[in-house]
Amino acid sequence: MLRTALRNVLAHKARLLMTVLAVMLGVAFVAGTLVFTNTISDAYQKSSQKGYEGVDVAIAPDKKDDDAANPGDAPRLSQQLLDQAGKAAGAASAYGVVDGYSAVADKKGDLIGGGFSSRGGNYYPGSDGKDSRYTMTEGRAPKAIGEVALDSRTAERGHYKAGDSVRVSVDGPVRTQKVVGVFTTDDGNVAAGGTLALYDTATAQKLFGKPGQFDEIDVKAAAGTSQSTLKSAIDKILPEQAKATTGKKLAKDQAEAIEQGMSSMQTMMLVFAGIALFVGIFIIVNTFSMLVAQRTRELALMRAVGATRRQVTRSVLIEATIVGAIAAVVGLVAGIGIGAGLRSVLNSTGAKVPDGPLVVAPTTVLVSVLVGVVVTVLSAWLPGRRAAKIPPVAAMNSVHAAPTTRGLVVRNTIGAILAAGGIALVVAGAGMGGDGRGPMAFGAAVLVIGVFVLTPLLSRPLIAAASPVLRIFGMPGKLARQNAVRNPRRTAATASALMVGLTLITGMTVIAGSIQQGISKMAADGLRSDFVVSMGGGARPLSPEVSKTLAKLPEVTSISPLRASPARIAGDSDSLTGVDPKAIRNLVNVDFTEGSFTALGGTKALIDDKIADEHDWKVGSTIPVTYEDGRKGRLTVGGVYEGNQMIRGVMVDSATVSPHMAMVADFQVMVKAKGGATEANKDLLKKTLGENPAIKIQTKQDISDEIAMIFTLMLNMLYGLLAMAVIVAVLGVINTLAMSVFERSKEIGMLRAIGLDRRGIKRMVRLESLVISLFGGVLGLGLGLFFGWAAGELIATGLPTYELVLPWGRMGLFLLMAALVGVIAALWPARRASKLNMLMAIKGE
Repeated sequence: MLRTALRNVLAHKARLLMTVLAVMLGVAFVAGTLVFTNTISDAYQKSSQKGYEGVDVAIAPDKKDDDAANPGDAPRLSQQLLDQAGKAAGAASAYGVVDGYSAVADKKGDLIGGGFSSRGGNYYPGSDGKDSRYTMTEGRAPKAIGEVALDSRTAERGHYKAGDSVRVSVDGPVRTQKVVGVFTTDDGNVAAGGTLALYDTATAQKLFGKPGQFDEIDVKAAAGTSQSTLKSAIDKILPEQAKATTGKKLAKDQAEAIEQGMSSMQTMMLVFAGIALFVGIFIIVNTFSMLVAQRTRELALMRAVGATRRQVTRSVLIEATIVGAIAAVVGLVAGIGIGAGLRSVLNSTGAKVPDGPLVVAPTTVLVSVLVGVVVTVLSAWLPGRRAAKIPPVAAMNSVHAAPTTRGLVVRNTIGAILAAGGIALVVAGAGMGGDGRGPMAFGAAVLVIGVFVLTPLLSRPLIAAASPVLRIFGMPGKLARQNAVRNPRRTAATASALMVGLTLITGMTVIAGSIQQGISKMAADGLRSDFVVSMGGGARPLSPEVSKTLAKLPEVTSISPLRASPARIAGDSDSLTGVDPKAIRNLVNVDFTEGSFTALGGTKALIDDKIADEHDWKVGSTIPVTYEDGRKGRLTVGGVYEGNQMIRGVMVDSATVSPHMAMVADFQVMVKAKGGATEANKDLLKKTLGENPAIKIQTKQDISDEIAMIFTLMLNMLYGLLAMAVIVAVLGVINTLAMSVFERSKEIGMLRAIGLDRRGIKRMVRLESLVISLFGGVLGLGLGLFFGWAAGELIATGLPTYELVLPWGRMGLFLLMAALVGVIAALWPARRASKLNMLMAIKGE
């Protein structure tokens, strides 16, 4: 039986090629994902470990979960503590670390690195005048206000050298600094494309709002002193709520954080690899079903001469194992190439990855081989088992071919029950709000399985609907329709492969478009301001000088900074939003259930309806509050408004909250100007703020466009990942048609003999492929729309402005893509069918 299996594999090389390709693509995706994520994770971990080589013990604030509400209780890492740490038993030296945001512009005025990880720090010279963290390759270290040193990669990108002037921004206002030095560093953020600007310690502390304080104190152990021994000595001098950690522990924690951060990316990519493999299962089942059907007489003869059912099944599974092993090995090699390619692509986008070797872990090899072999063997098991059950005499007379009416009724009944149950679960989940995710996900899986089971039944009416169009093509069109419904199970399996990909693509397109529309509507409905000013590169603090500078413009009619301060509100960690009580009513648009903006001021606050409902507060209620500096007070509810994603929380007068803030800063400034949100007004604001590339000045349309860009980028990434499943589906159509042509060789020969020319044969095969692909496309669009609607009902509970958007243009494009898949997939099978020798085809058995 082993020799028979090997002979069959060698005898059907061309027919098994598509199966090998389908499995290989899925395995390559899995292997490429593992290689890519392992390589990046290893590079960052080694870079991180390198950065901790000079740190034996680090002292940092020991913030508890509730400390965010009481920063006033946080320890102060002072110069005194630094001096004590440097004199601790077993300590060789100690240096203080100051860290903050510092954006660097190039000579054209553009932000270097796009704001990604734009960091600032301090150069802390030791007794030898050097900071072991940084090696100066040009110039010297900064020593006074107005001086800065840049990392070598940033200097290269900005074309800076020692002696040049550079524009930097820490909290809003542009500062022109003199570049006095260029340095190299093992900082992982710099290696990944970020920027690092160093100032002298006093300047850094002033710029980052930490006068006389450090974010961290790093201690180097003397020769012969272990990290644990040094830590024990440091623990004795620590103030309350400060902790010491060894360098080894820091490196380990950082490595675990990097690994955890990469795991989400790895999981997402493996999900799409799984989808590609799932689609490949249809091809494998189809291929082995057809191969077994073509060899029924051969298998029957083997049974007649003594082979058992188990041996017949085993021979088919041995073939599958050989095919799976070949596909797995080729897929592994291709996956290694994909992993290397993805790293190069990532580097080319500007998101630099630290240098390091390509990592091919033993688990990657094992997983790739197991996935390839197991998926293929499991997919081939059903056709093999079906072949073994055919009685020898029946197989020799081909009376087994037609499925029984009872079998079809049972199949369709099961499919209908599953589909109905799946629909019911999805609809029920859609109406359950946040609790409906589980039922909806389970219902979606049941519905998809139900549709798979029902697809042979659905194929006849849906393909019959195409008859009027196919009649235009005459006899080839009629034959194509008959061929497409001749074997409904095979047609269903082929179309289902394409259906899976289009279901996911359509569903995600509907959800993304609807969310984008909802957020755009929220921005339009929630904001009255013409412009929103903020720092780029994330939620960075904005200097109060920004709002003061803009307020002096005669074109500005109303302006209010938004100032966030962590606090405890009724015992819960939350934050207070400081606003200008007179201007805010002209800048935001909210509906009040109680009170109005006129009540805002002093100790009177406005709260959103969710907070009010949670605590059962109303106008006149007293709110106990602990401010950022730890002082306690009471606020009175002056109004309750309907919160949204743009405006929510507890609003108070900025004058009330500012005295309690450790560092007075804004996170946004809302501006209303004469003439509205015009380009002229926008340019005026930019010019007034010194053409600062680190500051974003956005209109409502800009906010919508930024959100649209994010969703477009995400969608394009998902489309790219799902392209693998579509490619596998194309291979499935090619495989099915090619083997179908082989099966119908005699029939095609007869058609040629009675007058159908080669062009007609090609047209027949192409139309058959087109019909099958469009059948899968229609099913995919239908399921995708249904799932998109259902998921939207859940999203709407957290996004009130969410509204279903049906992307008719894209759906038409997806259907056109399905048709294109059919046309491309039929090229080779149609050409092969047209070239058959009619006499040899008629004569062949």
